[in-house]
Amino acid sequence: MEEEELYHAETFRDRVSSVTESGKRNWIYALQPKGRFYNFRNLLSYTYLIIFFALPFIRVNGSPLFLINIIDSKFILFGKIFWPQDFFIFAVGMIAFIIFIVLFTVIYGRLFCGWACPQTVFLEFVFRRMEWLIEGSPGRQRALNNGPWTFEKVWKKTLKHALFLIFSFLIAHTFLAYIIGIEEVWQLTQAAPSQHMGTFLGLIAFTLMFYAVFAFVREIVCTTICPYGRLQGVMFDKDTMQISYDYRRGETRGRFKKNEARTHGDCIDCKKCVIVCPTGIDIRDGVQLDCVGCTACVDACDKVMDKVGFEKGLIRYASENQIAEGTGVRFTPKMKAYSALLIVLIGLMTVMVVTRKTVDTHITRVKGQLYQEVDEHTISNLFEAKIINKTNKSISVELRAEAISGHVRLIGAEAILLPPESLSDHTFFLDIPKSEIKARSNNISIGVYSNGQKIQTVKTKFLGPF
Repeated sequence: MEEEELYHAETFRDRVSSVTESGKRNWIYALQPKGRFYNFRNLLSYTYLIIFFALPFIRVNGSPLFLINIIDSKFILFGKIFWPQDFFIFAVGMIAFIIFIVLFTVIYGRLFCGWACPQTVFLEFVFRRMEWLIEGSPGRQRALNNGPWTFEKVWKKTLKHALFLIFSFLIAHTFLAYIIGIEEVWQLTQAAPSQHMGTFLGLIAFTLMFYAVFAFVREIVCTTICPYGRLQGVMFDKDTMQISYDYRRGETRGRFKKNEARTHGDCIDCKKCVIVCPTGIDIRDGVQLDCVGCTACVDACDKVMDKVGFEKGLIRYASENQIAEGTGVRFTPKMKAYSALLIVLIGLMTVMVVTRKTVDTHITRVKGQLYQEVDEHTISNLFEAKIINKTNKSISVELRAEAISGHVRLIGAEAILLPPESLSDHTFFLDIPKSEIKARSNNISIGVYSNGQKIQTVKTKFLGPF
């Protein structure tokens, strides 16, 4: 009998919450949460939304604050322009980002999913809000969906999906602004679609994709599609902080009866934690892949505990070990070490971005050329300089020999002027006195100066007669 009960108790793990036992879609009608965590999430979510829609309009030194132009391989972060030559920064950044994700998840679980993920923010604080406003409570939504096509159902469904499409269209345009810039997007909106049919069709495709995700797919993104969500199971351990039900305190469950001695645990089996869950799970069943850590069940349970006079925290942030041992939130040595490593990774990426060169110079000897004797006292080598101006301004630079007597003679130009956001090629002779040439191949340094300030030192080789 105990084995049979255990089997039935674990059958919820045989499928995701969005699928019924018969394999059909289990549509989730989530109740809007109320409580302290939801208030914090509400504040953060609207902050995220303001930042998301405002960033394309913010400019630093004439450039967007953020631009991810994959088409032209041009990236701007915090006003700094990055080109393919800066790929090593992105490579290190991607490695650091992957390590960050793993360590963050091991310590804090799906905290990102519930509090900062764009899917959660848009679905819970934009699209569900519109749905609650137009169609009402979960009970009314269910009755409306299951009922006949009356005038009320037609106008409510039409209004809801029209708003969903409009907001999806707005999201698609904002994402495009992060790729090509807000000015380009504005120009596209002023022109006829036939003049930029490819971009127009792309916008329509992304609009329909966002609309489909938020109107129909919804929580399936979190429970099935998102790779980060699917990887949770291999990242969690018994010390991972997550939304947990305190079964030691809550079991066995039983209805609450006023003025009657309590013989059960603190869980009164009201199922409020299930009703508010955006993925439709019962957190009391234990740790589940479908839980996004949104804290809706925590707020719902705390409210019920207040009403019946029990201590809050029956559902709370806690690790599996903390629940089993009956202890409170504990910052373990492993969590401290991982958190310190996360801070180091963030610091490393910050330093790499801040110290990145705005002008990058590569100098090499022209292939197939040996040294030339300018006169009986001077030897010359022919060099080629490739100079990348990563800024949006024109820059004048000068090349000088470092730690050695030498003179730079430009070919075909009197000065080097770098156009904004460009790669320039320049050839020049470097004349050095014979007395300073000590070997067949000599290591030399050439300084790159702008407005009298050295901005880079480039090392190369100089051939002599020895």
